[in-house]
Amino acid sequence: MSARPSDLLQPEAFLARHLGPDAAEQRAMLAALGVTSRSELIEQTMPPAIRLAGPLALPPALDEQAALARLRSYAEQNECWTSLIGMGYHASHTPPVILRNVLENPGWYTAYTPYQPEIAQGRLEALLNFQQLTSDLTGLELAGASLLDEATAAAEAMAMARRVAKSASNRFFVDANCHPQTLSVLQTRAAGFGFELVIDSPEQLGRHEVFGALLQYPDSHGEIRDLRPLIEQLHAQQALACVACDLLALVLLTPPGELGADIALGSAQRFGVPMGYGGPHAAFFATRDAFKRAMPGRIIGVSRDARGNVALRMALQTREQHIRREKANSNICTSQALLANLAGFYAVYHGPAGLRRIAGRVQRLTAILAQVLAQGGIRRLNRQFFDTLSLEVGGAQQAILASACAARINLRILGHGRVGLSLDETCSLDTVAQLVRVFLGADHGFDLAALTDDETLAGGIPAELARTSGFLAHPVFNSHHSETEMLRYLRQLEGKDLALNQAMIPLGSCTMKLNASSEMQPISWPEFASLHPFAPREQARGYQLMIGELEQWLCAITGFDAISLQPNSGAQGEYAGLLAIRHYQASRGEGGRDICLIPASAHGTNPASAQMAGLQVVVVDCDSSGNVDLADLKLKAAAAGARLACLMITYPSTHGVYEEGIRKICAAVHAHGGQVYMDGANMNAQVGLTRPADIGADVAHLNLHKTFCIPHGGGGPGMGPIGVRAHLAPFLANHPVVELDGPLAQNSAVSAAPWGSASILPISWMYIALMGPQLRDASEVAILNANYLAARLGDAYPVLYSGRNGRVAHECILDLRPLKAASGISEEDVAKRLMDYGFHAPTMSFPVPGTLMIEPTESESQAELDRFVEAMLAIRAEIARVESGEWPADNNPLKNAPHTLADVTGAWARPYSIAEAVTPSAHTRAFKYWPAVNRVDNVYGDRHLFCGCVPVAAYRE
Repeated sequence: MSARPSDLLQPEAFLARHLGPDAAEQRAMLAALGVTSRSELIEQTMPPAIRLAGPLALPPALDEQAALARLRSYAEQNECWTSLIGMGYHASHTPPVILRNVLENPGWYTAYTPYQPEIAQGRLEALLNFQQLTSDLTGLELAGASLLDEATAAAEAMAMARRVAKSASNRFFVDANCHPQTLSVLQTRAAGFGFELVIDSPEQLGRHEVFGALLQYPDSHGEIRDLRPLIEQLHAQQALACVACDLLALVLLTPPGELGADIALGSAQRFGVPMGYGGPHAAFFATRDAFKRAMPGRIIGVSRDARGNVALRMALQTREQHIRREKANSNICTSQALLANLAGFYAVYHGPAGLRRIAGRVQRLTAILAQVLAQGGIRRLNRQFFDTLSLEVGGAQQAILASACAARINLRILGHGRVGLSLDETCSLDTVAQLVRVFLGADHGFDLAALTDDETLAGGIPAELARTSGFLAHPVFNSHHSETEMLRYLRQLEGKDLALNQAMIPLGSCTMKLNASSEMQPISWPEFASLHPFAPREQARGYQLMIGELEQWLCAITGFDAISLQPNSGAQGEYAGLLAIRHYQASRGEGGRDICLIPASAHGTNPASAQMAGLQVVVVDCDSSGNVDLADLKLKAAAAGARLACLMITYPSTHGVYEEGIRKICAAVHAHGGQVYMDGANMNAQVGLTRPADIGADVAHLNLHKTFCIPHGGGGPGMGPIGVRAHLAPFLANHPVVELDGPLAQNSAVSAAPWGSASILPISWMYIALMGPQLRDASEVAILNANYLAARLGDAYPVLYSGRNGRVAHECILDLRPLKAASGISEEDVAKRLMDYGFHAPTMSFPVPGTLMIEPTESESQAELDRFVEAMLAIRAEIARVESGEWPADNNPLKNAPHTLADVTGAWARPYSIAEAVTPSAHTRAFKYWPAVNRVDNVYGDRHLFCGCVPVAAYRE
């Protein structure tokens, strides 16, 4: 009860909802550590020189109702017009059964990337559906599990074309009729790689010797070209043909693969995903089987488990950046898994017949509109069309735009005297009637109803490009069309996965913390979900207020002067930050600075990002304590001299400690004219306690999907905005369609949308509004929880690195290498055995092989931490039984983990009991989570690569 009666009148603070351990549990954990307060623990853990002197300059925390009410007041200032702007963004209907049971379901949105496939079979199957959808509609053999957006996918296609094309050219051709945001991102990426970009009309392709080309199908203005002659020209000069396409149009159009394309890409947004003012949306990417080793991003493949049953896993590219570093195919290690799942489920729910009906209706409505406008005297600029019309309106342009405005319709302005429009799934005959009145006036005299059944009405798709091949023949796309069947299918898949709503996910460096329901609620509000990213700013006043406030708060939290919210992932934030550094240095006549120093312990995306930005990576050694070797750093910085561009460093370090010499490290780089890039992956141990800019960083990215509560979604969405000091602010990414305030006008984009995945920014806004200056409490409790686990587990599993006074930061690394040497039990065996105890494994073999890196976050209670400790200590006792010879080294619960229903329903002839196998703890006896498959055979999956939906007969076998 409250200590004072007046306390009863105060709103309920959110802080206690966000923090896992209550006051009594915190006192107990502090006592176990031998300290009396969190402040004392922080004094023992953090270097005093970097401590923030006072509280964060943030408004006082709001309670949940007040925060939602304030954000609702912003949302109501957004205007939900009918946006027919197109350009790769279209309104669509998210089926309610998918909206409620996937997008709004923590069983789907709190899951982590499926690095542990045995407890991720549900979302892996959903992603496999997305790959099958992509492969079928594009006509190409191999599809990926999604990329960040269409423009990023186009840039990845360009880089892949250079990797595999036999042409010696350094030029890449781009259809001038591609979407402008795609052109801008390609310009950004080509500059980093040193490619020469040729932007011209497709008819001019034959004049250029290139290693590849990007063609749009249909193009941004709606024209549908037969690409076969252009593709033949490219193949004749040993170049690759990349085609950006519209997934819904491909339901009716000849697939790019059948036209001869080598790569097909685009956005799956119109398959049931809201526009959301720009994202998040899943990009699709498909290519020929021959190019599978060069493909960027994640691929879901079919393998088998230890019993020979079908099992899914991430194939080939799994954690590629951490293995190949600067030689990786891409720096993108984030997909848009949740959004890809939405698109895949949309296809499952509608099936091939439903998709034909939707695409056919869009095309028919467009044909009716085209016919009426032509008869009304308006000239169409594109001869062929699917859903887009480009129109010559001459001097009537302003009157038409005013009429559209009065009808609350957004059209695309194509220059003087020209407008464009793109119809979509949400359009009806009433929409067409409105548009006819806009263009021809209320007394136009046309009978639209008479055209609906007119069989002589000309369609917009040429006969030679009409699709004749089938698609989505697999039973999964033909079995779940009633809501009952769909609901049960979604629940079946969800039940195969382990997500944050079931247990702690203690992944080091990944920060799987509470994604509060009140934080998630606003993303479904139509005022945030339905806006087109290129709608006029006056229609997005609420978004602008929310974005502006979020930028101010992030500046206060980081100490930086400006924030760019455009980067769509942490890796893309790294890239954007490095580009800002490079452009700033070039503006000072220091374009020759091309060396990037990166500690050996860094995240794998760091060297991959540096390589993409045109930098040469020089690795800096770490000392025996896991810290950056300052002497080696100074030596290599001096050797680089005037070529030193920057240092990329993570703080606290990837080894889970606060490096004492961080200020000296930054000073050593600045002394040679370099900049300091701070990887913000571990920002959860900084907020409210210190700030990157105060430490010495010039730029840092912030993983909003880690520290600031945007959920991981089974492998995406993510957001990686960057903060910069004032001198770098003019060099942040801009946008070709919606010019941003602050960056130089000539700056190109890094993502397709001006503010990246804007529709998930309300999650982070809510988190900061609910916490205010109490964000510091979250950081302190994260550090408390990590140190508590390190202390409880340290005797059984040595903690590899620690900082001052033997303390760790917000995560710790357990060294299993001595145990493996003594018993043969590896870190993978422990990871798999944790599944039998109902836990997701910690991060395995990163940053040090043979280890487990644990990050409990501030949202886990002492009870859950103790349950994890109990499981880990029980596993250590099991290892002892292997060491003693009681259990055979090759036939014990760890080597056979995880155990499934298939194990216990058949003959049992193992040297341990069924109870020891599947119910090794009190929790599992009360609530049992069953892994869907036994241990997956990784090698088999890569040697027998298959990346589509599994034939039903294979499951029967």
